[in-house]
Amino acid sequence: MYATTATALLADSGWHPWFLFIPFFWLAFLVIVFAVLRRTVWRRAGCFGPYAYHHAGQQGPLAVLGERYARGEIDEDEYRARKAVITEQPERDR
Repeated sequence: MYATTATALLADSGWHPWFLFIPFFWLAFLVIVFAVLRRTVWRRAGCFGPYAYHHAGQQGPLAVLGERYARGEIDEDEYRARKAVITEQPERDR
């Protein structure tokens, strides 16, 4: 009469085995979103950018530059020139 396999039972009850793959699709989606964010947004600023704090409590280069400017060690022109060098995006080879 009825098949005893799980697929047949699910099909008879109106459920299809495709619902088992939905968590895998969501997991793949989240991995892709995380990879894109890490590769683009998070590397430019925030936890991976030039303002970030690095190992052993060291500050990022822009934070150090800002402190030097605030203490008066460098003037505004030098601050702007060094900041431009730090924040410029490298050109990608085509």
